Amino acid sequence: MPAPLPLTSPLRAWVQRVQDWPVASQQRARRNAMIAATACAQRRVERQDVANFLSALAPAGDTGPVEGPADHLGNAPATRVSRR
Repeated sequence: MPAPLPLTSPLRAWVQRVQDWPVASQQRARRNAMIAATACAQRRVERQDVANFLSALAPAGDTGPVEGPADHLGNAPATRVSRR
């Protein structure tokens, strides 16, 4: 059986890129997930800060319901219903 022909340089580079693609793709996906998790954590902290600020502004005896539920992204404004 004849020995396999050596790969030429352009073909070798192409084969190497194809072989490296899964690893590079996984690394990019992991980096994107870490960035997304960090952004979610920052939003959660900001929402908690806003909730703490709004609760500090409410009168001490006012424990009324919060008007409208906040959506899962925290985009809905939360305002207290005054009971007078």
